[in-house]
Amino acid sequence: MDDHADADLAWLYRDTMGRLMNLVAGLTDAELTTSMPACPAWTVRDVVGHLTVIPEDAASGRLKGIPSDEVTAGQVARLAGLPVADVASHEQDIRGALGRPGARDCAAVRACTPRLLEWLDVPVPVRIRTEDGEYLAGSDAAGRPELRLTTSRFEAFRWRMGRRSRAQLAALGWSADTAPVLDRLAVFGPPSAMLSSDGQAGPKPSVAGARRT
Repeated sequence: MDDHADADLAWLYRDTMGRLMNLVAGLTDAELTTSMPACPAWTVRDVVGHLTVIPEDAASGRLKGIPSDEVTAGQVARLAGLPVADVASHEQDIRGALGRPGARDCAAVRACTPRLLEWLDVPVPVRIRTEDGEYLAGSDAAGRPELRLTTSRFEAFRWRMGRRSRAQLAALGWSADTAPVLDRLAVFGPPSAMLSSDGQAGPKPSVAGARRT
């Protein structure tokens, strides 16, 4: 990665973390112990601890790729940058848990969503359209029917980061059966519980006609 790209990522990280720290700085103890629907078994305080310890782990060489459940549990316990996408995703998790939506069109979401869609690894051709353009994944599977989806940048960011259940993923409005790709859409997850668009636990949406594997 060139120096310019590194500088951009550094700015995005600082910008996102600064906004997140401003969000949590004035929280009460009750708000800090709010459960996180997007991160079961974690509170707002746990997520802040997780994000705080990541630079320490990265600098010491302990961070090796996507953290396992055991590693993240250790980070939370120590209360001590994951990629910008992880910080921006947790910002939305916290906002959802606290009922304080915002920053859905922030620079981090705008910058990370295209990359997340470009990195999509699926066994059939998938064409995703957002307000930023079209993204074609699975192009190596030439000759197979193309699966298409039109969605928003923010929604794509959330489901790529594992904040939509399998039932919610299947119900997004795909052009055909999602069975071949359903378990390949999310970097983390997908979770078993359904989340509303603001990150709070929500009622089950109607998924009539959607096939679950």
